[in-house]
Amino acid sequence: MEYLQVPVDRRAASPSSDSAESSTSGSPGGLDAALTAASRRALHYEVQIKDLEGKLAEDLSNSRAIDNLLREVVQSLHQTQKRSSSALNHTIPYIDRTLQDDFMALEELGSELPEVGKQVQHIRHVYDRGRDKAQELVESLEWLNTPVPLRLRTIVFTSNAPVGARWKILIRGLFAFAFLACMWIAWITLRGAVRAHRQRLVWGERLMS
Repeated sequence: MEYLQVPVDRRAASPSSDSAESSTSGSPGGLDAALTAASRRALHYEVQIKDLEGKLAEDLSNSRAIDNLLREVVQSLHQTQKRSSSALNHTIPYIDRTLQDDFMALEELGSELPEVGKQVQHIRHVYDRGRDKAQELVESLEWLNTPVPLRLRTIVFTSNAPVGARWKILIRGLFAFAFLACMWIAWITLRGAVRAHRQRLVWGERLMS
């Protein structure tokens, strides 16, 4: 470093100054001059040493600040390393176990899905049967609340009556028998009326003759 180099007085190192000092060392004036020059050099060296001390103190302060910063960085790195080690030792295994449990649960659900599908189909079938049965009961109640003549007319003349086939055959047979009997009675009555009318005409002609 440049500020660590001690300056050298070139005049003191030159042979001319040494010869001058040696030539004047014998006289009192030369000794005073040498002392004055030495004191000046000492004062100059002292000023340089003080400057050097100030620079060294400043550099020492900077180095301490840098050292503190480095220690903080190292401490934060250690803390980060501890957190990373804790995550590697605890968090990641926990996540791994949780994922394995989830995969096992998914596999169990996948194996149970066909059975669940069958149960859902069975429930749907039972629901459809219950709905149809309820609809049949509602229709039966409506049929029971229908008047008897309307029921008979529905059974005889329509095919959507909620009764069995035997009842339909029986009621329709009775209706046909009653209809034929009525027709037969009407025919006999009409025939008797025509015969009586003819007999009246014959008796009237006889009486007039």
